[in-house]
Amino acid sequence: MSLVQVEDISVRYGARTALSRVSLSIEPSEIVTIVGPNGSGKTSLLRAIIGAIKPFQGRVVQASSLKIGYVPQKLHIDETLPITVSRFLKLTGGIIAADINYALTQAGVPELEKAQLSQLSGGQFQRVLLARALIAKPDLLLLDEATQGLDQRGSASFYQRIETVRQDTGCAVLMISHELHVVMSASDRVICLNGHVCCEGTPAVVASAPEYRELFGTGTGGALALYRHEHDHSHQHGDHAHDHNEIAN
Repeated sequence: MSLVQVEDISVRYGARTALSRVSLSIEPSEIVTIVGPNGSGKTSLLRAIIGAIKPFQGRVVQASSLKIGYVPQKLHIDETLPITVSRFLKLTGGIIAADINYALTQAGVPELEKAQLSQLSGGQFQRVLLARALIAKPDLLLLDEATQGLDQRGSASFYQRIETVRQDTGCAVLMISHELHVVMSASDRVICLNGHVCCEGTPAVVASAPEYRELFGTGTGGALALYRHEHDHSHQHGDHAHDHNEIAN
């Protein structure tokens, strides 16, 4: 059974239609990426999936007892607040030391447990937010442009870690991103959105689709190939050290 089934939904804000008759499904253990230009309804779709907004028409059906982990686009923390990573992860309640170690290890940053939140780099902080999302061992991990503000290498490293999380935990992943150059290569399936579903399929199929090229042009091909090459290279030589090099930047 699908983890999430989006059935012919439309979302409106007043007189403006953000989404029109969108249907899609998310299956267990797959990585799905939603791409689209600004204003294409990506965040509205995510909010509808988690139940934060009610569609004007259609419905979203979740599998029974579905557990969702969420990594936001950004989270503002008072830089003067003296709080460690461990304490931050305990704020959700009912969290024990073993949970924290598990989540930080899955996120690729077990050494950050005692670090001050205010001292983390942007890449390290996003890994901590990933750990927070993983602490409840979700069936579905949602990422809302989670690498915004990171450079290209930091973004590529983050998405490589997401692939590792999927392999280790079996959770499905739904990513929303504008970073075509790195995110599509990490996906099993890509859905191109522009108020409606323009096209969907494997990254190669979508990248060659006329609807996709009309929206984004053809300039991402070289970068996509470059990322694939670096990704393969990192796996051959062990991505653990590669991850630490990336997030330090």
